[in-house]
Amino acid sequence: MTESSLSALGAKVVVAASCDENHPPENIIDGNTKTFWMSTGMFPQEFIIRFVEPTKISAVTVDSYNVKHLKIEKNTSRNASQFEPVTEKEFEHTEGHLQSNAISLNGSNATHLRFIITTGYDHFVSVHRVNIQN
Repeated sequence: MTESSLSALGAKVVVAASCDENHPPENIIDGNTKTFWMSTGMFPQEFIIRFVEPTKISAVTVDSYNVKHLKIEKNTSRNASQFEPVTEKEFEHTEGHLQSNAISLNGSNATHLRFIITTGYDHFVSVHRVNIQN
């Protein structure tokens, strides 16, 4: 799935903790790092991506700015509830360019992935792209 955007594959952002009409959550999955979703400045911030069907995911790549700590949770139900922790990662601060982090999910099956940004390097963070590898 590294060649296609998640939105082209039918994935949707079904929950986002904040929304700016100029930088909507759908920008996370459009495959373009020039578009992005921006937080409102409080933590934690989260968003949930739903896949069309249960999907095996070996890794996820997150392109972001000012994210300090991220937790990823998953579920395999039809509803975006009852998540289980998968992993968490501390991101390095990058001044003036995007953070790009590949995070192993060890072949997890998921219908939904929840991304929880617990802290940032600034009041506002942005997520430019999320991509998965099967």
